[in-house]
Order: sequence, then structure tokens, then C-alpha cells
Amino acid sequence: MRVAILSDTHGNAFALEAVLRDIRQASPDVTINLGDQIEGSADPGRAAALQASLNAVEVRGNNEEKLWAGGRRSPLSREIGAWLDNQVSAQARARLAALPLSARVEGGIFACHGTPQSAWDSLLWMWDQGGYYRARAPRELRQLVEPLAAQVVVCGHTHRPGATRVGDTLVVNSGAVSGQVDGDPRARWTLLERRGGHWSADFRAASYDIEAAVAWSVKHSPFGEFEAGLLRSGEMSGRGTS
Repeated sequence: MRVAILSDTHGNAFALEAVLRDIRQASPDVTINLGDQIEGSADPGRAAALQASLNAVEVRGNNEEKLWAGGRRSPLSREIGAWLDNQVSAQARARLAALPLSARVEGGIFACHGTPQSAWDSLLWMWDQGGYYRARAPRELRQLVEPLAAQVVVCGHTHRPGATRVGDTLVVNSGAVSGQVDGDPRARWTLLERRGGHWSADFRAASYDIEAAVAWSVKHSPFGEFEAGLLRSGEMSGRGTS
């Protein structure tokens, strides 16, 4: 069994197209989208349409929860939301807002964006303000993972690909399609494979036309300067606001 995992597209249709080309070549049996689909400014309308056409198993990210009534609390977040309202149809936004927090997939896979309980929290790593990420304490991670009784737990949110094992469970963060944190600006996704009853994760990186994404954002949005710095550097130079 082969499963393609993508997460955190953040409205970047250019990065998403590169990932989808790779995914098509891999011919997965199932595709899982872990959320944060449109919150970004590199052609989010096209990114929304591409993701909707995948027939993927989908869960909501924290940014889908911003689409709820009263979900945007800061002035900047409301400004982004007002712009997105003109880029992504009301029907598409309503569909994303209604996505479930988690999903179970054939093969013993449990999917969530952040943790099983919250799209805003992180499973494998915790954000240290003024720093980077620190690993979640192993006992805390076990307490979150063991009750799921899953063969694989997949998550996103941190924009950082990686994996570990908790007992017999493989825990995988797929990384992000857009908005990297490690200085490598390529788009990320993960291919899960089950052979002989055992799961493994192959972390993939896809090059794409970053300057085309930046140019679109600069031309069509008021957020081009931030998007340019984020995409060109491959570093999370700013944190999202609620």
C-alpha cells in the first residue's frame, strides 16, 4: 500500500503543482491532505481548486478554523481573511471550514493536523518563542499516541518533516508544501509505504518556480513582501496570527 501525505499548502499553487506532479508519478493508493490549504498569497484560489480535485482524505488545520465565524481575532488575520474571501469562493471556504479534526484511513493510519485534540498544537515538536522547535517529551508523546491504537500517525503544522516510533506506532510529520523552516525552500510531501506489514516513510522534496509564486503574490496581493521573504529563504521568518 502506498499513501501520499501533503500538508500546509498555504495557498501556494506553484509549490502544490510540483508536489502533485511527484505524487502522480508515485501512483499512491490513497492521498491524505492534513490541512492549512489556502492561508497564503501565491494564488490560493487555484490552490484550493487543485486540492479539492484530489479526492483526498482531508482533515482541517488551524487555519481552516479561522474560517469559522469569529475565527479571526487579530487585525492582520482579518485583513488576510478579507483578501481570501475574494480569492476563494464561499462554497469552497465553507467546505474547508467543515472538515473534521481527524480521520482514520485504511491500513491503520490516523491523520490529524496538529495533535489528535487540537489543530493548533504540535505533536512531535513544540515551538519555543524566540527560538526554534524542541522535541515533545517522550512520555508526553506516548500518552498522546498510544490511545489511538494506530499503526501510523501522520501530522503536519510544524512545517518540519520527520518521524519517530512510539512503541509499534510510526509517527510521521509530513513537512509543508509551502513555507519551510530549515532553509531549504523546496516543497515537501511524504510517501508512506507498507511492505510485509511494516510501514516506512520517504520524505520527498520538489523544486518549483519560487519567483513565479512571488511575482503572483506581489501583483495580486498586499502580502507580497512577506511571501517573498518566506518562500525565497526557506525559513519561517514570521509566525501566523489568529
